[in-house]
Amino acid sequence: MSETRAASARKKARTASPTPPAAAYELFYWPGIPGRGEPIRLALEEAGAPYEDAAYTRGVGAVTALLGGAGGAHFAPPVLRCGAVELSQLPNILFFLAPRLGLAPADEQGAARARQLFLTVAECVRFPSCQNEAHDTHHPVSVGAYYEDQKPAARARARDFRTARLPKFFAHFERALGANKEGGGEWLVGPRLTYADLMLFHLVDGLLFAFPRATRALAPAHPRVFALHERVKARPRIAAYLASDRRQPFSNGLYRHYEELDAPVEGEEAVEEEDEDEDEEEEEEEGKEEEKEGGKEE
Repeated sequence: MSETRAASARKKARTASPTPPAAAYELFYWPGIPGRGEPIRLALEEAGAPYEDAAYTRGVGAVTALLGGAGGAHFAPPVLRCGAVELSQLPNILFFLAPRLGLAPADEQGAARARQLFLTVAECVRFPSCQNEAHDTHHPVSVGAYYEDQKPAARARARDFRTARLPKFFAHFERALGANKEGGGEWLVGPRLTYADLMLFHLVDGLLFAFPRATRALAPAHPRVFALHERVKARPRIAAYLASDRRQPFSNGLYRHYEELDAPVEGEEAVEEEDEDEDEEEEEEEGKEEEKEGGKEE
């Protein structure tokens, strides 16, 4: 946890109003970024459910206290506590939470469809998931290394994500919306909003921050996806949340904006390709030098 996040948490802890005793849910996630805690906040806010965002009311120590330890209950946040029930992992939390909040289809087929679409957006297995692939554009080699240490690989991964993977995901969600006749093409499953729609909203929102040019370029071919984003953003409780200080801005979390990873400005494509060719040539030269040095040592 960075000093900046910790300072943000301390400030919030000092200024946040006391959590009402009626808070039904306690959310434990890192302060200062939306991250994997954000889809949970969106569900709670949309439902009007009282909850405590513990990092801001008690400080970041409330989050770290739940990780590791002898019990080994939680590998990483988010963690949700509801009475005696405590669980982690974003999909696990929302599969538990959504039916309680009225944000999941009641029928078996609809519930399975919502889970399927949610996981395609978010995560479960490492691949394929649009959110995880977006993250891997800036950390393609190692999540433990700095972005600056893996820039050439990041540029190659980002270009593939922008040109091949992102259009494929958006086309899938566009078809899913069109196929949902019960929802009139407005929602992913059934006649009303579900947690899968909230997750798709969060994905589009994050991509508009991370890859603004590449993402906006997809709008004409995927009108239903972008209409859903606007529709969710305009819902009264979501709009109030987005305008509040409870909403953390995108910054250095899952969705990160690096100008050089976004789609090139028109006319700059050739420059980008030349830069990548130079990077590859430099790597080849370094490899040859290493081979020579290795031969001398032998």
